[in-house]
Amino acid sequence: MTIHTVESTHGTVRSGVLDPMAASVVKIEPGDEVSYPNTWTNWQNEMKYGMSFAERGRLRQQYPGCPYPLIGPVEMAGAEPGDVIECRLTRLRLHEWGCNVFPRGAGALPRDFEEPYTYYFLFDETRTRADYVHGITLALAPFLGIIAVEPSGDSPVSALPAGAYGGNLALRELTVGSSLFLPVAKPGGRIWVGDVHALQGDGIVDQTAIKSTAEDMRICYELRRGVGLTRPLAETDTHWIGLGFAGNLDDALVDCLRGMISWFSTAAGITKAEAYALCSISASFRITQYADQTGVEYPDMPPKGVHALLPKDIFPADVRGRVDRWLRPGDSGRRLGLESTDV
Repeated sequence: MTIHTVESTHGTVRSGVLDPMAASVVKIEPGDEVSYPNTWTNWQNEMKYGMSFAERGRLRQQYPGCPYPLIGPVEMAGAEPGDVIECRLTRLRLHEWGCNVFPRGAGALPRDFEEPYTYYFLFDETRTRADYVHGITLALAPFLGIIAVEPSGDSPVSALPAGAYGGNLALRELTVGSSLFLPVAKPGGRIWVGDVHALQGDGIVDQTAIKSTAEDMRICYELRRGVGLTRPLAETDTHWIGLGFAGNLDDALVDCLRGMISWFSTAAGITKAEAYALCSISASFRITQYADQTGVEYPDMPPKGVHALLPKDIFPADVRGRVDRWLRPGDSGRRLGLESTDV
């Protein structure tokens, strides 16, 4: 395994878009790891601790469109459409601060608050805790909000939406040790990452949770051939996690459910009816993302997101093994140990 380092610079960061015209920042082999030290804040790293909402507003006007800084693209040698890239987060240590902010006209309650809100958090030295108002203490659980391969086509794609290519998934389970499987749409995959969160609740109802940056972040990329995935799939030590997207929550749940039935029945060797029943009996369907951004300047809106957590411990070892071999053909059927579990 080779470890490559990709610094955040004006040459490696795009503000708010997956840019097919950008040159690859590094070309890697399957199983290589990429280190991303000192990732940037929003608006080309110009957002600073303590900045007022008015100062942020001036940056928003200076940099119209989605503000999320995306690092990439990383090119995977040999990746072709029809393959899947497994992105496994092996290390994520936050910088010392983060913030929660919501403007007027955004979030799940776009008309309920007359004034925007901003709160800056300072994290402890271990980057595991933050204090809030009224003596409230928060245990941090950092993760990446955006992981994507470029979709087909030659036009830039906004980082606000999500889809089959990944994108703005905002899935809080994508912490250290998790994997995200993304179907490749163009040669090399061209992987972009960004939007570090220190902590988030399911739904992100005010739109932002605690945004932060990474002091130290590493991702291991594996190439999986012959895996019949057509949408993102996440995995932790305890769950398989499917995702669904749509313009409303009803359709997002149905999209998520159909996706879960499709891949899991094939991978586990069970019938679609049995997979449907298992989703009803044992899976937890949760709101991943809910936002109404009609009052802000962004040209795109994240779709409503629903994710389903299917617990592994209900299955016997032979079924878990079948699923693992389906996701990782050619491997030993055992998830590799992590080099580091720093947070």
